[in-house]
Amino acid sequence: MKKLKVGIIGTGNIGSDLMVKLTKSDSLELKAVMGVDPESRGMRHAKELGVHVFDNGVDGLKDYPDLVDIVFDATSAKAHLHNNEVAQEMGIQMLDLTPAAIGPFIVPTVNLGENLDAKNVNLITCGGQATIPIVHAIQQAATVEYAEIVATISSESAGTGTRANIDEFTETTAKGIEQVGGAKEGKAIIILNPAEPPIMMRDTVHAIVNEDELDEKAITESIRNMADKVQSYVPGYHLKTEPIFDGNKVSVFLEIEGAGHYLPKYAGNLDIMTSAAVKVAEEFAKDKAAKTVEQS
Repeated sequence: MKKLKVGIIGTGNIGSDLMVKLTKSDSLELKAVMGVDPESRGMRHAKELGVHVFDNGVDGLKDYPDLVDIVFDATSAKAHLHNNEVAQEMGIQMLDLTPAAIGPFIVPTVNLGENLDAKNVNLITCGGQATIPIVHAIQQAATVEYAEIVATISSESAGTGTRANIDEFTETTAKGIEQVGGAKEGKAIIILNPAEPPIMMRDTVHAIVNEDELDEKAITESIRNMADKVQSYVPGYHLKTEPIFDGNKVSVFLEIEGAGHYLPKYAGNLDIMTSAAVKVAEEFAKDKAAKTVEQS
């Protein structure tokens, strides 16, 4: 299969981890990296990979209209507005890892196939990628009246981009819980834990389900199946305990260990975002390849 040409905007932790993951992909080829600090660690790493490197951000792409088919945006919600504008003008598909939420939300285990032709798709947030599959799994077995998630991450894994997007994190994740997870009402909380040594990412999902539809066995089986699906592209994703039932409240406790590609293993919050983004882009590549075969 012909590889899809991709680029990355942003050379911080997420952008740098994406560089490592993309070099391992069988269907994606990293062609360009865009940042604003030519002396940053991420920019130096990109130069070592031998790809096109632009230190004027996404504007560097304007002179190379055919260089990439897809671009990953690993900057901030505010910066994404301009980055998306340039990408749309150039006809480049945008895969947004910021909480800007311009395009439709996408979670690989829930709605991967629904937005293959969208010009801009949004990966929601790390907390959303970890917990929305669980909310959706519960929803498949019983109507979720309310879902609340608490994402706890190590302070060490929260860079400037994450800290700048805290408000957008809670708002965007809550919307994702409702729009993708299926809960009638959603709420999201994030905690930056300063403990040393740094803790792994841990997430808690509390869901209130319709009492008349409560079936503990069916809900538990649905959650286990969903956890296995997420593990297929995030190996460090697992349930800390069996789901806990208290009346019609279901509580699920998760831990996400990173792959340790570029980031420390405790940075599961960043790893689940980059892993989900690559999974989505690879599906885009398969879809484009299939359409090319059909047209030939």
